Amino acid sequence: MDPQENRYTKEHEWTKIEGNKTRIGITAYAQEHLGDIVFVDLPAIGKSFKRGEVLLVVESVKSASDTYAPLSGTVVAVNDALNSAPELVNKDPYGEGWMVELELTNPAQTQDLLSAEEYATYIASLA
Repeated sequence: MDPQENRYTKEHEWTKIEGNKTRIGITAYAQEHLGDIVFVDLPAIGKSFKRGEVLLVVESVKSASDTYAPLSGTVVAVNDALNSAPELVNKDPYGEGWMVELELTNPAQTQDLLSAEEYATYIASLA
């Protein structure tokens, strides 16, 4: 089950918003479909992204997959633990497997994201 407090995209990113910052990762659905994660190419701290731009790349035993910025902002933290343990994304995608933290430049964009319930409905429609 996807955490209720998070917001989601149809590209299978999650975002946990706290004040003017948000923590981002890929959903359980995404990591299950990618398979075993072997590398996460994290962005540099200080780099800015607009919503929809490629934020990072996740590589698995099956493929490489772009992860998009669900919101516009500047990178203020990255999960360095993924450099030596990318499998954390598979083990705990909503906790230890988080990827990037952004300082938001346009908080109003959060209104366009899916709730956990809306995301669950979307996932069900893909089956």
